[in-house]
Amino acid sequence: MEIIHLSAECYPVAKVGGLGDVVGALPKYQCKAGHYAKVVMPLYITPFLNKNEWTEDFTGHTNVGDRWFDYKIFKEKNNTLGFDLYLVDINGLLDREKVYGYDDDSERFTAFQIAFLHWMNHWEHKPDIIHCHDHHTALIPFMMKYCYAFENLSDIPTVFTIHNAQYQGWMGWDKSFYLPEWDTWKKGLLEWDGLLNPLASAIKNAWRVTTVSESYLNELSYQSKGLEQLFEMEKNKCVGILNGIDAEVWNPATDLFLDHHFKIKNAAKSKGLIKDELCRKFQFDPSKPLFIFIGRLVAEKAADILPDAFLSTMYLFPNRLNILILGSGDELVEQQLLKLSDHFKDHIHVEIGYQEALSHQMYAGADFLLMPSRVEPCGLNQMYAMRYGTIPMVRNTGGLRDTVKDMGEEDGWGFLFNHASVEDINHTIGRALELYETDQEKMKKVREKMLRFDHSWENSIQHYMEVYESIIV
Repeated sequence: MEIIHLSAECYPVAKVGGLGDVVGALPKYQCKAGHYAKVVMPLYITPFLNKNEWTEDFTGHTNVGDRWFDYKIFKEKNNTLGFDLYLVDINGLLDREKVYGYDDDSERFTAFQIAFLHWMNHWEHKPDIIHCHDHHTALIPFMMKYCYAFENLSDIPTVFTIHNAQYQGWMGWDKSFYLPEWDTWKKGLLEWDGLLNPLASAIKNAWRVTTVSESYLNELSYQSKGLEQLFEMEKNKCVGILNGIDAEVWNPATDLFLDHHFKIKNAAKSKGLIKDELCRKFQFDPSKPLFIFIGRLVAEKAADILPDAFLSTMYLFPNRLNILILGSGDELVEQQLLKLSDHFKDHIHVEIGYQEALSHQMYAGADFLLMPSRVEPCGLNQMYAMRYGTIPMVRNTGGLRDTVKDMGEEDGWGFLFNHASVEDINHTIGRALELYETDQEKMKKVREKMLRFDHSWENSIQHYMEVYESIIV
């Protein structure tokens, strides 16, 4: 089966969040399963671009609204990622250092989608599936059906995966001229709540819709930033498929970012050595439990409550734990956390930004991972943590609920809490401290249990293939 994945992110080419990790792994494992998966994404100015070899596959000329542009399709030459990777280069629009955050993002990603379909029109054959990811590629299903220039592609099945429905790509109708000429009788298939809504359009027009966990799919019918009714109407073509993790990249036995590798038998010793290194680096006492937070410092991740939560933690549990934070986002939250780190420098350290190597070392050396997310469609961090024997402390929502079982239940291995609040975070930290300080034998058993888990992509690939097969004519 030939599958084309369209995405704004793909690790290690360009990554902002979990979308990049998924698109960097899913096609690789589809290829390993005997299929022919490809990824098409915008060309950004990133280290990956400069470190690899490229061949020019196609040159075209088209437009987004009244802006005409030349574009080029570059193919990565050596199959470095385990699948064919294509970059769409539009000079002045896509070739920037950041993935998102520009005033003209709507135009940028619409142009990317138009260039892709324009290129597809020149193919000598048709792929079996076009698989679009999040709102940056969400106009593809509509344009394939109702833009006259692409009517030749209308019979190719489309799948749309929602990684995060909080971001929908809203545009005013004054931007509708971006699209190539389309059947205006179909305006309702672009619209939601008076706006041109790419995410809503994809839910209406894609042949199948998937979300990245079953619980998240259920939540979208009552918590999806205005699309609740739409999810209820379209529920028969929606399915939740839990993400996997790339078990080759995230493997404590071979991880290139670790100086000490481990399997179940030597996990306690090696994790201890990695923890010691982290504590030396950040001037912590290694005899204390190490709690970590890794992620974007945004409200969606409940990062806005972390300063108050950690401040009260320091007073509730004085001199009993260390906290290491890696992330970036809201500047006020960053400044509050840095100020907290200055005040409690023996117990709290904050690294602003994202460092791939440090994140691996933190997952491997920490005792506990905190994820108090308000919204977590799937969540990969908790699976990374478990892969490295680090106990997750997560809010009872989305994919966190699907992957973590509370220790209060029989055979549980993590801590779940119900509210993104200072009180729930501190109560859960208290539970974790009690476990660490009074029952190291149980800690050891829980760690060994998690190290046996299999969250690899092989478990999810078959579900995707079943979705594909259900719509191939």
